[in-house]
Amino acid sequence: MTPLDVITIGRSSVDLYGQQIGGRLEDMGSFAKYIGGSPTNIACGTARLGLRSAVITRVGDEHMGRFIREQLVREGVDVRGVATDPERLTALVILGIRDEDSFPLIFYRENCADMALSPDDIDEGLIAEARCVLATGTHLSHVQTEAAVMRALQLARAQGARTALDIDYRPNLWGVAGHGAGESRFVESAAVTARLQKTLHLFDLIVGTEEEFHIAGGTTDTLAALRAVRAVSDAVLVCKRGAAGAVAFTGAIDGWDSGQQGPGFPIEVFNVLGAGDGFFSGLLKGWLDDAGWPRALEYANACGAFAVSRHGCTPAYPSLEELSFFLDRGVVQPDLRNDAALEQLHWATNRQGRMGGDWSTMRVFAFDHRMQLEALEGYTPAKGAAFKRLCLEAALQVQDGQAGYGILCDNRIGRAALHAASGTGLWIGRPAEWPGSRPLTLEPELGADCGGLSEWARENVVKVLCFCHPDDDPALRAEQETTVLRLFTAARRNGLEFLLEIIPSKVGPVDDDTTATLIAQFYAAGIFPDWWKLEPLTSRTAWTKAIAAIEENDRHTRGIVVLGLDAPEADLAASFAVAASFPLVRGFAVGRTIFAEVARDWFAGGMDDAAAVAAMAGRYARLCAIWDRARAAA
Repeated sequence: MTPLDVITIGRSSVDLYGQQIGGRLEDMGSFAKYIGGSPTNIACGTARLGLRSAVITRVGDEHMGRFIREQLVREGVDVRGVATDPERLTALVILGIRDEDSFPLIFYRENCADMALSPDDIDEGLIAEARCVLATGTHLSHVQTEAAVMRALQLARAQGARTALDIDYRPNLWGVAGHGAGESRFVESAAVTARLQKTLHLFDLIVGTEEEFHIAGGTTDTLAALRAVRAVSDAVLVCKRGAAGAVAFTGAIDGWDSGQQGPGFPIEVFNVLGAGDGFFSGLLKGWLDDAGWPRALEYANACGAFAVSRHGCTPAYPSLEELSFFLDRGVVQPDLRNDAALEQLHWATNRQGRMGGDWSTMRVFAFDHRMQLEALEGYTPAKGAAFKRLCLEAALQVQDGQAGYGILCDNRIGRAALHAASGTGLWIGRPAEWPGSRPLTLEPELGADCGGLSEWARENVVKVLCFCHPDDDPALRAEQETTVLRLFTAARRNGLEFLLEIIPSKVGPVDDDTTATLIAQFYAAGIFPDWWKLEPLTSRTAWTKAIAAIEENDRHTRGIVVLGLDAPEADLAASFAVAASFPLVRGFAVGRTIFAEVARDWFAGGMDDAAAVAAMAGRYARLCAIWDRARAAA
C-alpha cells in the first residue's frame, strides 16, 4: 500500500475573509484568517475525510508562510512538498460575502511564492508514494509552474498513479481580466483554451463548472464544450451544475442523460467560495475508494453543500463522521451552519485541525489563582505578575519541549506569563470567572456579551469555574446556566475551546450521583464543553456515572482533568490512582499543591527567584511522575 492517497499541486494562500455579511468589500471592518488556494483546500478536505494527503507548493519565509505550514500539519496534511521561498511573499486573498450571488475577492499574487514553483520542487520519491496526483488550472498559466506540473504528472503516470485536474479557472490569474475582477469566473480566451487542451490528455479525471468546461472546450455551449474536451481526453468528465448537482461522463457525451447523475442537496447558499474544492474533496474520497460514481457524486455534492453553507473555505469542510451523519440523517434545516446537531459534530470532529497538539495526557500546572495570591503578605500587582512568570518558568522547565503539558494562567495578574506562554507548545487555559463568585460572575474584561473573547489568543482555552449543586434553588441554577451558556456560545463564536470546572463539594454534600447529575444538567442547557475539570470523586461508582453522563451526550469531548483543591501529594496520589483507571480522565490540573508554600515564602522575602522556580518545578515534576505511574498501572 502506498503511503499517500493524493498529492495536490499548485496554489497556497492566506485567505482574509470579511466578517460582515452583506456589505461591500470596501466597508469590511474585520477579517477571519484561513488557509486557502484550491490544492491546499483540497488537501485539507481530503485529509478530513480520512485520505492520506500531501500538497506540493511554495510559501514565503515569513509569518503567513509559517501559518500555512503549521495549519496543514494540524489538518493532518503531509508537508514534505511545501517549499519555503526566501525571496517571495506568501500569496494573500481578501474576500467578502455580499449576497448569495456576489462574492468579491482580490488576489494578492504578484510574484508570490507558489508561482515560483519549479520542476526542481517535484520530488520523484514523494510522487512515487501517491495513488493520485491532482493539478489545478492556475499552475498551467505560467511556463515555469506548468513545467513543474508536467513533471509531476509524467512521474505519476509512469508509476501507474491516477491523475486529476481541477480546471479552477480564474480569468485574472491567467491575465485575461484585471485585478478588480477577482470574482469573475469566465472570460473567453482562445489562448487559455489552447493551453489547457494540450494537457487534457494527461488526466484520468477532469472536474469543472459549466463555465470552466466552456474555457476548456472553447465554446459557451456546455455540451459542445464537453464533447470538445472528450475529443482530446479519455478522462472521466465531471461537470458541476450548482443546485442541479453534478454529472459524471465516462464515455461518449450524447446529452446530459448519457452521464451518471448526482443530485444536489436543498440547502441555503451562503458562500460559494471554496465550494468547488469541497466538492472535489468528496469526489476524490469516493473515486479513490472505488465507491462508484453515484456514491462519489453524493459525497461530492454533500461536501459542496457544507462549503456553501459556512464561512470560509477549508474550515467549512466536513469530517468523515460528519459527512456520514449528514447523509444518513438528511437535511433538517437548509441553513446548515445553524443546524445545532450538525455544528456540534462539525466542531468536535474537526477540532484537531483548529487547535493541534496531542492532549491524550494532560499534566497541567494551574496558577490562575487570583484572590489566594492577593491575600498573601507582601503581595503587590507587580510582585504577583513576577511570581506568575516564575510559575511559567517552572512549567517550561518540566515540559522541556514534550507534549502533554499545560498551564492555567489568568490575564489580570498573570498577563505577562500568559502572553509569554503562547507558542511554547503548552496547553493554555485562561479563567473567565470572577474568583469565588456565586452566583457565577465573569471577569469584567469579557464585557456583558463576552465580546472580549475576540481579543483572546486562539490557543487560549476558555476556563470557567462554577460552584453549583443539584440541590441549588431553581432560580440560581437558571442564572448560572445562563451565564455559562453565554460564555460557551461566545467561545465557539471565536473559535476557542471551552473548559467547564464544577465544584459541588463547596456548596453541599456529595454522593455518587452528584457530579453526574450536574454534568447532565449542563448538557441539557445546551453547553458542550471541550474539557471538563472535576474534583476528585469519592468512588469508582461516582467516576463511572460521571463519565457515562458525558459520553451519553458528547462522545467527542476532549476529556476530563482532575483538580487538586490544595490536597497534599499523598492524597493526590491516591485520587490519581482511582481516576487514571478511566481513559476519559486525561490527567490533572493542580495549583496550590505546587505553588502555595513557595508563594508564601517568596512574597515574604524568604526565597529568591531561582529557589522558587526549582521548588515548584520539583513539585510539578513529582506530580507528573505520580500521574504517569498511575496511568501505567491502570
